[in-house]
Amino acid sequence: MLLRARPALGALAPRVTASVAHPLSAVASRFAPTASCAPASRFARFQQTIASAVEEPPAVEELPAPEPHQTFLESVDLFFQRAAHLTNISPGLLDIIRACNSVVEFQFPIRRDDQSTQVLTGYRAQHSTHILPTKGGIRYAADVSLEEVKALAALMTLKCALVEVPFGGAKGGVCIDRRDYSITEIERITRRFTHELHARNLIGSGKDVPAPDYGTGPQEMSWIRDTFSQLNPGHMFTAGCVTGKPVGHGGIRGRESATGLGVFYAIRSILGHDSALRKTGIASPGVKGKTFVLQGFGNVGYWSAKFIHEDGGKFIAVAERDGILYDPERGISIPALQKHMLDTKGCIEGFTNEGSPSLSIIADPSMFLSIDCDVLIPAALESVIHKDNVHLVKAKIIAEAANGPITADADEILNKRGDTVIIPDLLANSMGVMCSYVEWTKNMTGMRLGRLTKRFEESHGHTMIAATDQVLQISEEKNCSLRDAAYIKSLEAIADTYRRAGQWP
Repeated sequence: MLLRARPALGALAPRVTASVAHPLSAVASRFAPTASCAPASRFARFQQTIASAVEEPPAVEELPAPEPHQTFLESVDLFFQRAAHLTNISPGLLDIIRACNSVVEFQFPIRRDDQSTQVLTGYRAQHSTHILPTKGGIRYAADVSLEEVKALAALMTLKCALVEVPFGGAKGGVCIDRRDYSITEIERITRRFTHELHARNLIGSGKDVPAPDYGTGPQEMSWIRDTFSQLNPGHMFTAGCVTGKPVGHGGIRGRESATGLGVFYAIRSILGHDSALRKTGIASPGVKGKTFVLQGFGNVGYWSAKFIHEDGGKFIAVAERDGILYDPERGISIPALQKHMLDTKGCIEGFTNEGSPSLSIIADPSMFLSIDCDVLIPAALESVIHKDNVHLVKAKIIAEAANGPITADADEILNKRGDTVIIPDLLANSMGVMCSYVEWTKNMTGMRLGRLTKRFEESHGHTMIAATDQVLQISEEKNCSLRDAAYIKSLEAIADTYRRAGQWP
């Protein structure tokens, strides 16, 4: 809380006991009227003189505290409500869809390499069990929270419904910064976390199937499968307890790149629609020749950029936590940046963009919003665009490769501005769960990998394009944003499942 002046004496009165007197009271008491002294009026004038000599401190003037940004969960809830008003789904059924089925927070100990013990906090949320198993990633992040996993689980429910993948939504996490732990410690954390999930009946090929997320990857998924197998000896379908595994341990080729490929398909599809081009003022269709800004060069960011780069898109800036690489003349070389990031363990310092003289580095990574471009791809964490910085946005299209990068109030501002098309996270990054479904199906059926992979490769592009077309059609029919249209399609699909199943008991 900011203060402009010291507090008034009166404001502190409750803290002052009766025995504490004003500093000049002793002086005044020497001149207090008695039966033999001057009239009381003379004493009153003296008191006024004393009081005027003592300058009273100004009263406290409190500045209003800055309003906090909307939380991720609040934004998802507001998006839900906004879309629900555009449907004919009954209020009672909407309440069922909206509610999080269960969320668990638990603590567990791990042994560090120095033989000390540390207690960590883990989470798992299952938003909807209208279809089983539930599905959702596990993230390792220092700021993971109960609210965050609830919001992410809700998004997974809606995302699966949007692209017609038969999973409910879930999400989990462990509150750590993995950079503070060795690889052996990460293995112990992952195996103990798996044990805690198993003890609570929160993992299993027909119950709840985790996947990689921020801070986790194929190796962690392999440890999860191995731990689950040891806890369930003789179980036929242990490989299906988790997806995103290495190819040699029940995974499938293409899983690592799937989410980024989906982002590329969504952007390419939107850039091919006349309505989006008219709204944004982009002159020609297609990816080729368009300018892009990427925030976050992790797995999803890299693969999105790789496919766009190969299709002729030009990345004029890439933002990471230690700054922004900016080269509007030549464009950032995505293959060169990928090699540099692997060599430096994720640091942009020292990158030369193949000796480009026009390359510059902007120290403040938050300034990526103010770079003028055709397409902005936020591919890091949620709530990076909010009401306090949304005025900086200059992109014509925003493709949400990350989950929830735009808060609800910022989304509303952009919609009212009317010159920006937002490809919502539900649509843009949904191909990851599509690929997970193929891996899970392979694990559950034992079908030969090559046949399933070929089938997926033939269908995934068509599914993304079809979903984008359907969302655009709903948007035009309802005169609403693409986000509202995606939510509407998802809500109606989930409501239809509940209607067919009925309620029990």
